[in-house]
Amino acid sequence: MAAAAARVVLSSAARRRLWGFSESFLIRGAAGRSLYFGENRLRSTQAATQVVLNVPETRVTCLESGLRVASEDSGLSTCTVGLWIDAGSRYENEKNNGTAHFLEHMAFKGTKKRSQLDLELEIENMGAHLNAYTSREQTVYYAKAFSKDLPRAVEILADIIQNSTLGEAEIERERGVILREMQEVETNLQEVVFDYLHATAYQNTALGRTILGPTENIKSISRKDLVDYITTHYKGPRIVLAAAGGVSHDELLDLAKFHFGDSLCTHKGEIPALPPCKFTGSEIRVRDDKMPLAHLAIAVEAVGWAHPDTICLMVANTLIGNWDRSFGGGMNLSSKLAQLTCHGNLCHSFQSFNTSYTDTGLWGLYMVCEPSTVADMLHVVQKEWMRLCTSVTESEVARARNLLKTNMLLQLDGSTPICEDIGRQMLCYNRRIPIPELEARIDAVNAETIREVCTKYIYNRSPAIAAVGPIKQLPDFKQIHSNMC
Repeated sequence: MAAAAARVVLSSAARRRLWGFSESFLIRGAAGRSLYFGENRLRSTQAATQVVLNVPETRVTCLESGLRVASEDSGLSTCTVGLWIDAGSRYENEKNNGTAHFLEHMAFKGTKKRSQLDLELEIENMGAHLNAYTSREQTVYYAKAFSKDLPRAVEILADIIQNSTLGEAEIERERGVILREMQEVETNLQEVVFDYLHATAYQNTALGRTILGPTENIKSISRKDLVDYITTHYKGPRIVLAAAGGVSHDELLDLAKFHFGDSLCTHKGEIPALPPCKFTGSEIRVRDDKMPLAHLAIAVEAVGWAHPDTICLMVANTLIGNWDRSFGGGMNLSSKLAQLTCHGNLCHSFQSFNTSYTDTGLWGLYMVCEPSTVADMLHVVQKEWMRLCTSVTESEVARARNLLKTNMLLQLDGSTPICEDIGRQMLCYNRRIPIPELEARIDAVNAETIREVCTKYIYNRSPAIAAVGPIKQLPDFKQIHSNMC
């Protein structure tokens, strides 16, 4: 039985009282005259401004071991359940860099009660999917299955993170798999540029290292390294068991107590502190004139997940937008940068980004250009950034707010993205931010806020730059820095 949906209705008046901004139903025409639409039209406008959300409640419970159990029951016939662990490549050092990702590969290679074949057959026979991924700050293991198979899915997840055999033969076999994966990543120039960007922006710190690790580490990581990483980082307070879809929170709680209740308490010792990471304005250039296109990323230091300026930077990021030649649209595009880019034929594509970590972040733009337009494109980008600091308009900000809210809601389509949202937010904020609160925080951003925050983080700041390809025309770093004001 699905949990009762929580119905939240926030009228315009309630939003004004809650957030302190005002609205007016009196609309003025171009000549300054008041325009009256009639009583019925006004009443329908007021009704339309109500925010009516019919969303299930996200329930959260913390066990004695520190493990947090969070779920949303939408009454579907399928569900997604997973373990979000506050441990990624940031918690590695130079010697064991790549261990977290190596562990992800080893998770499905057999446990003390299941061989690799048994595990694969069980998942196949359930009609389920089992997956995992590693980022710089998080490791995730999750399963998609029928709601009736939730107990088996939780038991399998518990088995693979607590009882993996980590056999020597499997470790040796996975070395080759990961080395081939590295070769594939090296052909994806966007991935290469972003790894270079982190390497220069966070040089000599944990965030500057890649997730896969260097080749020599992959060839030398031992079973002991993997076991040490698990016992050091896979502790109750750093793990969230999240679920979405047709999920009973009480049933999930009982399953968590049964499968994780005692075992996570056995990993004694203090939880490792977050390694500090310092941003450095700098650059990496890899010139190769044989390549047809230049790939370039430029970024400034942004803020962590929980910082008050995060929402404003998200709106600014949406305002810059993204574009490639397949879009068309020309001068009718909403993004000013897209208009300039399209009109001047300055690049093949660009994509703004706002990457947040616990205590820092990168806010910037990735672009792919012809060799002859690199300097012009970079100049236009920096000019647009300066415009955000000085003269962005209310209409542009309003459009960006609406687009950001739409994108966020469209991403929550299905049990898997909802489950990911729950797990990630529980690790970042220790709660799941309700949609009405998130929308109200976005709506509180205006042009003045954008100008203030962008001036704070962009104006006269030293950027980090990573460039690959035919970049002879790329200005020197001193010139690029001088264009930030």
